[in-house]
Amino acid sequence: MPEQPDRKLWFGFAPGVGVGDVPGILSGVEHADRAGLDFFTVSDHPYYGSRLEAYAALGLLLGRTRDITGLVTVTNLPTRPVPLLARTLTTLSALSGGRVVLGLGAGGYWDDIVRLGIPRLDPAAAVRALDEAIGLVRALAGGGGPVTFEGEFSQVTAVDPAPVPAPLVWTGSVGPKSLAVTGRLADGWIPGNAADWHSARFRESRPLVDEAAASVGRDPATIATVFNLPARITDAPVTNPRDPSGRWTGGSVAQWIEELTSAVLDHGASGFVYFASGDPSGAVGLARWAEEIVPAVREAVAKG
Repeated sequence: MPEQPDRKLWFGFAPGVGVGDVPGILSGVEHADRAGLDFFTVSDHPYYGSRLEAYAALGLLLGRTRDITGLVTVTNLPTRPVPLLARTLTTLSALSGGRVVLGLGAGGYWDDIVRLGIPRLDPAAAVRALDEAIGLVRALAGGGGPVTFEGEFSQVTAVDPAPVPAPLVWTGSVGPKSLAVTGRLADGWIPGNAADWHSARFRESRPLVDEAAASVGRDPATIATVFNLPARITDAPVTNPRDPSGRWTGGSVAQWIEELTSAVLDHGASGFVYFASGDPSGAVGLARWAEEIVPAVREAVAKG
């Protein structure tokens, strides 16, 4: 993919969502905000009692920060009525000054989802629901006249849109049909299973996003690719910074800088999420990420 030097780069932080990890989550997100990171993410698995509910956590964390954007990666769509999800997003946006992105998925843990009393959707229906949800969330934002919508999965009658701009939408699409939805409608894509820029998943999936975007007259380069990185930041260089499958597992600060700069300039990456839960160095790892790696990658990319 050719370099797009004018596109925004996103550098994020995932603090975890364990109920027992609350002090570290709060301090980590506050540190990320002070250090100038672009966003933080929380996962959405409401069927697990040991984890924080995603949107309650998102609201509190946005309230404790000043500049950083928050998103749920990715919102478990089957568990949330779309009109209410739209209201949640516009409310958080209004309260935070627009610091919200909608991360959205079709739902991937159906054996757990149905334990909440939610009817199971087959894969094709789940993708149709994703497509429909993106349009309805956007319709219920930005002001304007009342919205009436008779969809397959959601129906609203004469509902006033919130006078708040619709958020950016990043999907966690995996299959060909959901990747096509991303290409037609979304602003960004987060490859699943922590796939990175050298993975077969990325190489095989991103062209499907691009083809779908082009089919509706969109510039594929405007759709961000944001990679999850559950990897270590080590004290010294490592001999093998990738596992046997080829996935990035981390290394020294210098190795991270070189690798992420190449990911942007040579492979079209638009953003990265550093996972605290994937690095035993904890707060030290976050400091290295936010204060050493990210500024250096930004500088290197600016120089080309």
